Amino acid sequence: MSADSPVLSASAHQPLAPVLTSITFEYLDAPETLVADSLRHRSMVWTRNGHGLVGFGTAARLHTHGEERFARARAWFAQVVEQAQIVDPISRPGSGLVSFGSFAFSFTSVFESRMVIPQLVIGRDEEKSWITVTGSAKELEGLTYQQALARAEAAMADASAPKSAPGRIELTSGQLTAGSYLQAVDQALSRFEERGISKLVLARDVLAHSSTSIDLAGVMAALTERYGNCWTYSVDGLVGATPEMLVRVTDGLAEARVLAGTLDRAAAGAQEPGFAQRNLFEDPKQRNEHQLAIDSLTDSLNPISHGMNAPEEPFILELPNVWHLASDVRAQLRADTAGVLPTALDVAEIFHPTAAVCGTPTKKAGVLLRELEGLDRGPYAGPVGWVDSRGDGEFGIALRGGILEDEKLMRLYAGCGIVPGSVPEDELAESWAKMRPMRQALGAE
Repeated sequence: MSADSPVLSASAHQPLAPVLTSITFEYLDAPETLVADSLRHRSMVWTRNGHGLVGFGTAARLHTHGEERFARARAWFAQVVEQAQIVDPISRPGSGLVSFGSFAFSFTSVFESRMVIPQLVIGRDEEKSWITVTGSAKELEGLTYQQALARAEAAMADASAPKSAPGRIELTSGQLTAGSYLQAVDQALSRFEERGISKLVLARDVLAHSSTSIDLAGVMAALTERYGNCWTYSVDGLVGATPEMLVRVTDGLAEARVLAGTLDRAAAGAQEPGFAQRNLFEDPKQRNEHQLAIDSLTDSLNPISHGMNAPEEPFILELPNVWHLASDVRAQLRADTAGVLPTALDVAEIFHPTAAVCGTPTKKAGVLLRELEGLDRGPYAGPVGWVDSRGDGEFGIALRGGILEDEKLMRLYAGCGIVPGSVPEDELAESWAKMRPMRQALGAE
């Protein structure tokens, strides 16, 4: 199976869309470790707790950028679905025709946002496993289950990297040095009142240089083993394990996990009983930061939903590297005048950027970010995930990750929420804690 299908560029008015056929088979007698066993260097991945999707090859893709990146992606995928012949007896979220997606955080980014429809997808949820093969009608004519299995084996072989020992990792400054980050935090705090901003999320980057080629399969395996309760993602070299779900849409039900408020589990005194309760849940600064993120999400969700359920109190999410204040929000989506429900991609566009990764209010915060950060975030903190032909899908926020810039170089990112009372040195230390998952996965910790 070839991964060299041409890139379709979006025109100013109407994206191009291929005519595809997509056939899904139930994967019989699939092992519980099916998803973990399928991870490869060049695979596309979305997985949590052993469930999810792994994609191989490219049946079609779209690259786009700028303020219209979401609109063009939505129009392109809608046209693909309208023209496609889809055979899907499973009919579950993630079966049938699926596109993975990764979007730039900012409309000013040089990073090209993308939608990628794999030639082959292996999927697994709590009840079933499946294989979906996508291509032209001629390519798939008469396709049998056994042939689909054979294609899966070939696809995994094609996507594998040559075996090699892990390299030595050296970390160096990225576009923003540690000193520059401290200065940026100071400047942000001094401008809150004049700019009418109550929170700003400042990011920084670090370069990870490897003495040998980096195998993303090994990185993903390490992330899924240590951070299995997070959503591990991989799309075109963007890889990580995010604890934050931007939106999951299932049959018109939207769900999101909001994180804001962080405490390093390696901090002094962290092993004392009640440490997270006192220094996170009961801390006014942390609670205020979390409430700003909740308010931002509910403001975006209210116009497109009804019956929203947002908890009165957050809970403490315990991860191997940090504690977070977290809230799970659910709402039934509202159909438009034509009776059509918003898709996962629609809602991802509406939610992005959240206060948790940009600031409050988001538009004013975004302007100040571009002045102070001094870096192009690329896909960092942008939506990453998948959407299927029914509109179901899952998009996380691309956090706790990095992007492979060449075979021996990965750029890592982390950001911290700056609010009145923030201490620059504490925020710098928090950024290192948030990079810990990737540093561990690369063998640099």
